[in-house]
Amino acid sequence: MRQANPWSALRRLTTEAEVEATVGRPASVIMLKQISALDEGCRTVLAGCPIAAVGYRDADGTSRTTFVGGTPGFARVHSPTRLSFALPGPGDPHGPISFFFLLPGVGEVLRVNGSVAARQGAETTVDIREAYVHCAQAVLRSRLWQPPSPAEPVAGITGDGPLCRPGVVEFLAAAPFLALSTWDDSGGSDTSPRGDRQAVARVLDGRTLVVPDRKGNKRADTLHNLLRDDRLSFAALVPGRSGVLQVRGRGAITDDPALLETMALRGMPPHLALLIDVEHAEVTGNDAVARSRLWTPGARLGRDTVPDLMALGGEHLAAGSAAAEGGPPAFLLRAVGAIPGMTRLLRLVIDRLYRSGLRKEGYEDDGPTTRGRHRGFPRRRPADAGRPVTGGRAVTGGRAEDPLREVRVAEVRGETPSAVTLVLEDVGESPGSFDFRPGQFFTLVADIGGRPVRRAYSASSAPGSPRLEVTVKRVEDGRFSTHAHQNLRVGDRIAVRGPSGSFHAEPQPPDEIVLVAAGSGVTPMMSMIRTRLAVGSGRDRIALLYSSRTAQEVIFAEELTRLATDNPGRLSVTHVLTHWDGRLDAAGVRRWITGLSPAPGAHYYTCGPVPLMDAVQDVLTELGVPAELVHHERYTSGADTGTAGTVPQEMAVEEDGRPVGTAVVEPGQTLLDAGLAAGLPMPYSCTVGNCGDCMVRLRAGEVTLNEPNCLTPRQKADGHVLACVSCPLSKVTLDITDP
Repeated sequence: MRQANPWSALRRLTTEAEVEATVGRPASVIMLKQISALDEGCRTVLAGCPIAAVGYRDADGTSRTTFVGGTPGFARVHSPTRLSFALPGPGDPHGPISFFFLLPGVGEVLRVNGSVAARQGAETTVDIREAYVHCAQAVLRSRLWQPPSPAEPVAGITGDGPLCRPGVVEFLAAAPFLALSTWDDSGGSDTSPRGDRQAVARVLDGRTLVVPDRKGNKRADTLHNLLRDDRLSFAALVPGRSGVLQVRGRGAITDDPALLETMALRGMPPHLALLIDVEHAEVTGNDAVARSRLWTPGARLGRDTVPDLMALGGEHLAAGSAAAEGGPPAFLLRAVGAIPGMTRLLRLVIDRLYRSGLRKEGYEDDGPTTRGRHRGFPRRRPADAGRPVTGGRAVTGGRAEDPLREVRVAEVRGETPSAVTLVLEDVGESPGSFDFRPGQFFTLVADIGGRPVRRAYSASSAPGSPRLEVTVKRVEDGRFSTHAHQNLRVGDRIAVRGPSGSFHAEPQPPDEIVLVAAGSGVTPMMSMIRTRLAVGSGRDRIALLYSSRTAQEVIFAEELTRLATDNPGRLSVTHVLTHWDGRLDAAGVRRWITGLSPAPGAHYYTCGPVPLMDAVQDVLTELGVPAELVHHERYTSGADTGTAGTVPQEMAVEEDGRPVGTAVVEPGQTLLDAGLAAGLPMPYSCTVGNCGDCMVRLRAGEVTLNEPNCLTPRQKADGHVLACVSCPLSKVTLDITDP
């Protein structure tokens, strides 16, 4: 039986008159900044924004708040009154929905409210009701974009409520910022930022929190909503961590002097506080936070990347004034805004007002800035931007970059009944080229069911083209391959990382190459063939032995026939159909190779099932072919990480025994994702356990390692793990020294 809340005796505010007597009424100019559709400035902000807080309710009324996105432009604008985005589970949103969009390094946020219009899989479409710029006070109070401060000591709590779950109190003690969602009784929703020094929400007991309500712009949407509907939810952030604390419960407003005094800053208490009776609290990994890399230097936006949000708010004020009576003249506002240098002057004035307001609330004067460069974070050098990554460490200024590249599906081409080729190109007006070595693979990343799924596929096209082709064979119960075959359409967006892998043609290719493939193992061979025939000298020789189950399952059948016909003496293709000819074994491989009489310097490439590659290796060893002339490609399944911890774990990273840094690995998160989100120089390339570039030594602790993977038994015995497919079961220490 649930115990009575010991804080229920505190005085509560229950009417709008009581709230407005303390908070006041918002000035009319505040309400005039609200617009009913996304203008050009809003669309520019959304195009550059990598993350947003969103609040919604399920069909059963369960309140939820989380962070979504991960890459700039994740919110796709379809019209001035409609946008869509991928919303991960759990829950199926219905009715009102609200957002605020965060720009890394920027204080102000763009708030958007509306209602759910449609839902297809994870893709959620929203009809927009209103949008406006919110002031920077919450971000500045929390120092969200500055280096994190040490967490307050965690005091013991009483009771056995939701806040006693593993990791919750520790997260709250370090969380200076949260997104708080509330609803009214007329179909409206509001998600607003809250920030404070150290902990933004204070723990009173195992099921009760208090959040100070300090002076703001007097809109007080949250307070007014709670008077009508006390159900709320919030999602809290800790700078440097990629996890999110999700809380839901019921809220009340109090002005109890004794309680407010406990939250005073330099003797100045907040004017009100929110008491939250917590029904659910859980720390979870959050892909949007991890992928956004919010606290790494490269995430900061320069002055020319997006419009100044205060200037955008001024444009909204002019638009609102034009449609309202009694407001400031719209033409005068526009004329003032058009004066050269006025935006910069306005920014200086607003920053001084922010600083003055914070001092009056009891905050120390940090000299806050809300645009561009922030204290403690150097601006990324232009020469570092867009650095290609093909493996090993990707580091900028001592921090790791995430070379995810957003692409759109330009064509989906059927090759066989069970194989399709995805033709991919950059999003935007100036597509770049895809540069790699023939035979290398790319990691494809797609949101499936609201979760990112990563799989590695070899490029089947030649390098240097503005279009990348990867051929995907459908695998039974394969999440990505099923998605590619059933759901991907022209215009859909995914991401790619790479290239990766050491299975590729030499920079100075030999005159003769011998290729042995089975099934989809022909895809890297096709890239080699296309490249060689396009730029070869004419003296080279390519021989392909290709095993397929039936004639209908021969990938690239027509093109291989055409290329062999058009290039006699340069390309020969031998097919083995196992449905008729039986399985290709060592004897068959030996007969074919001896019949070719390859030159002594020929290179051999094989890709396919392990038994076939082992057979080819045995034959080549018997024939005395040197090991350096033989190349293999082995793929793992790319399955999702299996057993994972249910509580956050600390990860310490060393290099040659010297401390590099620490990170917190959230439940369900890999060692690599946590390290990269914290800006640590983790080695990696494919991120799916195929290439081995993320191999590190486990110095202390215990992890679960996804199988199968590319580690050898000797490497495992020596204490090595793959950071990209490993999750901690305890506190761990890693050594990232290149083995």
